[in-house]
Amino acid sequence: MKRWIAAALSLGLAACAGSGGAAPASPASPAGPLVILISLDGFPACMFDDPRLPVPTLQRLMREGASAKGMTIINPTVTWPNHTTLATGVAPAKHGVLYNGLLTAEPGKPAKVEQKNRSVLVKAPTVYDAAHAAGLTTAEVDWVPPQTGGTITWAFEENPSPDGPIEREMVAAGLITAAELADFKKGNPPWRDLMWTRAAAHIVKTHRPNLLLFHLLNLDATHHKYGPKTPAALSAIALADARVAELLAAVEEAGLTKQTTVVVVSDHGFKATKRSIRPNAALVQAGYAKLQGGKIASCMASVVPEGGTAMVYLRAPESAAAAGRIRELLKGLEGVDRLIEPDEYLKLGMPLPKDNPQMADFVLVAKPGYGFAGVAEGEPVVDVTEGMTIGLHGYVAEDPDMNAIFIAWGRGIRKGARIETLRNVDVAPTVAALLGLTLEGVDGRAVSAVLE
Repeated sequence: MKRWIAAALSLGLAACAGSGGAAPASPASPAGPLVILISLDGFPACMFDDPRLPVPTLQRLMREGASAKGMTIINPTVTWPNHTTLATGVAPAKHGVLYNGLLTAEPGKPAKVEQKNRSVLVKAPTVYDAAHAAGLTTAEVDWVPPQTGGTITWAFEENPSPDGPIEREMVAAGLITAAELADFKKGNPPWRDLMWTRAAAHIVKTHRPNLLLFHLLNLDATHHKYGPKTPAALSAIALADARVAELLAAVEEAGLTKQTTVVVVSDHGFKATKRSIRPNAALVQAGYAKLQGGKIASCMASVVPEGGTAMVYLRAPESAAAAGRIRELLKGLEGVDRLIEPDEYLKLGMPLPKDNPQMADFVLVAKPGYGFAGVAEGEPVVDVTEGMTIGLHGYVAEDPDMNAIFIAWGRGIRKGARIETLRNVDVAPTVAALLGLTLEGVDGRAVSAVLE
């Protein structure tokens, strides 16, 4: 392993020094190991219980490599917190990411979430920080929270910049047009997955990084709209498998197969729901919040839904006097299973409000078949859509339906290894070990059972 690092240092340091400007257009020489961490957003581990699951590429990686029956994840079971754990090896109590962005809760105003860069959100070092510090080159495509520059050498973000170095290279190579980049957000999810895959393949073939973090989103979008285990969901799983095959073909084309390790994970599973709980509508009906233009303008309490759980904030001056009544109101709503109080937070891997002001004053948990929505008008509990089912995550991590996938293949992986489970805090230390690195102060550990 040390030979890989020594080889990387001579080439990787020079590449990292240029990370702030345009990346070189000609292919680089192989610079040691390549570890590709692929996240297939919203892929439930239980889907592999189906022997006819249409995933020939993933099934081949499982046969030729290692896999787990399921991977447990962290609370809250949503995308950005879990991707941050995958990259850091620690839970939100340490890394600080609780939402798909940064939450602010001003007194008397509804809590809101705004997307921010990694530098604002993440309070713990990442595996790509460690790789960069060791002189290795790093890349990310659609990884979240986003970070262009810094310790990422080459990047193609969830919302790519037409002026970015990789974007300009792809336009020049005919892989995407300037007009498509300018309107990238308007692209449908399968098309964006295709473009992100093209970007990842281009980075592998042209720049040959030592670490690539790669994230696809279409499966998550499909599960949300149609629910898991539906024909639409199975089609989206097959399409995700095809995108992985395309990236593997790029590795082979670049002549990097022997030095490459591929780790395929997901950030969370999914549950089907038919009834929608709207706590903010209940607060409005009870007079604890006031609407203006269909949105909450002022409130004693506000609720931010995360799917199977919902974060409740009591931040107005008069909230303390009404706190007991608000708790009873929300706890009594149809579909609410229980409340999680702050004395349970650390046990669940979440921070205390005094340590992280983004954390809720208490958390609602939904019963099976129910999920939370942010709508503040109408009845507090409604059918999702008559005759329809949607999919949600965000349920407590102990729910087996939230379990994620784990597959590892290639250099350094024990062929045929099968394990029952691992934790997603173990992924970053395992990736680090494959690069010959060690992460300090993490909650997880390298999974020796899958390593040679």
